[in-house]
Amino acid sequence: MKTVTIGDVAKRAGVSKSTVSQYLNGRYEYMAVETKERIKKIIAELDYNPNKIARSLKQKKTTTIGVILANILYSFNTKVMRAIEDICNESGYHVIICNADDNPEKEKRYIEMLLSKQVDGIIAMPTSSNIELYQKLWKRNFPLVFIDRILPDMKVSTMLLDNEKATKLCVGELAGNGYEKIAIMTMTPATSTPRRERLVGYKKAVEEYGVYTNGDYVIASPIKEMQIRLENLMESQNRPEALIATNDLTLMEILKYVRVNNLKVPEDLALIGIDEISFADIYTPSLSTIAQPTFEIGAGAAELLIEKINGKELDKGNVHRFEPELIRRFSSVKIELDV
Repeated sequence: MKTVTIGDVAKRAGVSKSTVSQYLNGRYEYMAVETKERIKKIIAELDYNPNKIARSLKQKKTTTIGVILANILYSFNTKVMRAIEDICNESGYHVIICNADDNPEKEKRYIEMLLSKQVDGIIAMPTSSNIELYQKLWKRNFPLVFIDRILPDMKVSTMLLDNEKATKLCVGELAGNGYEKIAIMTMTPATSTPRRERLVGYKKAVEEYGVYTNGDYVIASPIKEMQIRLENLMESQNRPEALIATNDLTLMEILKYVRVNNLKVPEDLALIGIDEISFADIYTPSLSTIAQPTFEIGAGAAELLIEKINGKELDKGNVHRFEPELIRRFSSVKIELDV
């Protein structure tokens, strides 16, 4: 079967090859409506499929971007990815999704793979382990946007939550409801930007609200050890009255501990988590959470990267902080028990 070319489309439509090329690239500004419709009809009749490899070589663009997620299991990452895909689809860009699993070696392989595929830009949730690789990209002005993480000595445009404010909202909600012994639980390593900043916000807030402070109330643990760490915490003489989960996976582990040990929320342990999990309002009792504007973060990153790809240097490495929102539900209220 003979391959249909752009010349065949142009000849049948009675226009030049450059006019067909303008149509394929979405440049309709100076094209008559009837010309546009005629080209569209001929492309359908001839079943013409543009040679995208040849076009990308000619234009020096692949209209493809890479997205490196820290861990696709986090609800935050999944929602952010959906927003990125929406914006890229509307803008005519394809997306290659890479799940690094919080593994620097896997992240490194994905960066190298994306570069070998000549993507036009990368959105990443970076680890400091690959800072040299990201620095090389940054220094040669490769279009790059970070989400949720800040790397030192690099002015890369970054979209992330105001993490300190998020934990301050948690402590403020619990302290305002009369809880004084408030612990916090996070995953290790606690050195990533959101985990580190949320712990800083917690420490500032417990001092500001004048509630009980105890070094044992700050728990950083791998997921697989969380049940043991929770047991040690809850069986200690100074067991907390309330617990903050710094992300959705940590909150799931806490809920598992609560169920296995037949604890009542909030009577035995008040809870509040950062990240608005899908079942928070239908869980019994309903769960207080701190919601992140995930769509705005993802869409903002995609729009900014496309601007950079198109040579619009409107944002020179700014850090964009997004506001957390407290969603108050039953798990953080104070219940007075009859004596």
